[in-house]
Amino acid sequence: MRFVSFILNNRLTVAPECLVDDPDLKAVPFCELPEFEESPFEQNFDYDEKLQQILFGKMLLLDEINLPLEIIHNHFERGYLKYNPGIRKNKYGWHCNRCGNEKDHLFASFSCFRCKSERCFYCRNCIMMGRVSMCTPLISWIGPDVKWDNVNDLVWEGELSKGQQVASDRFVEQVGKSGELLIWAVCGAGKTEVLFKGIETALKNGYRVCIATPRTDVVLELTPRLKAVFPNTCIASYYGGSEERDILAQLVISTTHQLFRFKQAFNIMIVDEVDAFPYSYDQTLQHAVLAAVKPHHFKLYLSATPSSKMKKEVPSVKIQMRFHGFPLPVPKIVWGGEWKKRLERGKLPPAFLKWLKLQASSGRRAMIFVPSVSIIEKVTELVRKHVEVKVDFVYAEDPLRKEKVEAFRKNEISILITTTILERGVTVPFLDVAIFGADHNVFSESALVQMAGRAGRKKEDHSGQVIFFHYGKSLSMIKAVKHIKEMNKEAGF
Repeated sequence: MRFVSFILNNRLTVAPECLVDDPDLKAVPFCELPEFEESPFEQNFDYDEKLQQILFGKMLLLDEINLPLEIIHNHFERGYLKYNPGIRKNKYGWHCNRCGNEKDHLFASFSCFRCKSERCFYCRNCIMMGRVSMCTPLISWIGPDVKWDNVNDLVWEGELSKGQQVASDRFVEQVGKSGELLIWAVCGAGKTEVLFKGIETALKNGYRVCIATPRTDVVLELTPRLKAVFPNTCIASYYGGSEERDILAQLVISTTHQLFRFKQAFNIMIVDEVDAFPYSYDQTLQHAVLAAVKPHHFKLYLSATPSSKMKKEVPSVKIQMRFHGFPLPVPKIVWGGEWKKRLERGKLPPAFLKWLKLQASSGRRAMIFVPSVSIIEKVTELVRKHVEVKVDFVYAEDPLRKEKVEAFRKNEISILITTTILERGVTVPFLDVAIFGADHNVFSESALVQMAGRAGRKKEDHSGQVIFFHYGKSLSMIKAVKHIKEMNKEAGF
């Protein structure tokens, strides 16, 4: 879209070209406008509450706001919203104001119908959220704050373990303060329950809370649990394809990618699985977390496998034992032979096949992790030839991913073959875990620990089986087993 700039009431202001009937004004892409002032705030303006709900704590493209442009611009003129550049030029190149990207190879140009430019530059890094270009402003709300209800009682009658209680108390102490804290808890320690009291305290004090996680599956698991224990709180989940993204919620459960849409929205930011890919490797996702919090904020990190850097730099509280009081299942390392060549010949390794048949007849569910999407269908096809139970597969881009994971939870699928996408956030009782090709370099120490952590998570089934099938022990495998044994030792086992 092109904008024009002009003098109004002795100050420089701007407007979309289509709203100004003056052919003498030069229309340019938004990022080429001269620096202009924000409009004075009109206290008595009868603002549109729907627009407030859409924009409060966010920074959105015009295409994401389902209201007439005239209404949007009227609020700009009254000092209730702000036009921000989508991307801007600096001395090093381009900078994306939404995701923070400054890498030259992640910017491109196209011939743009909207601004009539032959080379309209845009950010490729966050293109999945809608195109941010040199002619698309990002709109943010600077009008009155939303007032939240104080009826946010926690409805939960469970009891915390000793370790959980210590971590919960530390969280509650930090509500209303600035700073950060790491809760370093073993897989299955009950991190979600640890959050309950701190979230309740924050909500009752009128604070806005976000739980951000790198994985959609974790969002889908956490949302119904939190809605159940906070039945009177407005809660919304944000992920690709979510139907709740337009709900103005005091408690938000979001993927880290969806945080690109927020700006200075949250008093408390809880980053779950802080060590997980892609968050731990993508600086723009870390930028999204920083942009989404208010200047005075508190950040809480949750992880079973935090990085060495985080363990050194962030104050922490440690939960060494699972909530049910039993040790973590220690993986069994089993020689699987040259599994790649066997797959090429249309066969499964004998040791894996023996385990598979016993597993299928046990009446228990199994999650089989494979190192690559490229072999997932082949492995699934071969597994189906040898068992009579329902077998399916799932991966990150699977269009039926949500439905398949839900079917697995409901015991409609007995064996689910998956990539590392399900290494976190999925809790299923009576489950055993196998890692096929555990020696592959895609399986890091933390990934193997997390995958092993899927087993034995319920009190009534605390000793699930975990097997690493390999063709030569990797350093990551050895470290993962050592890590699990050490955590059990620290817990007194």
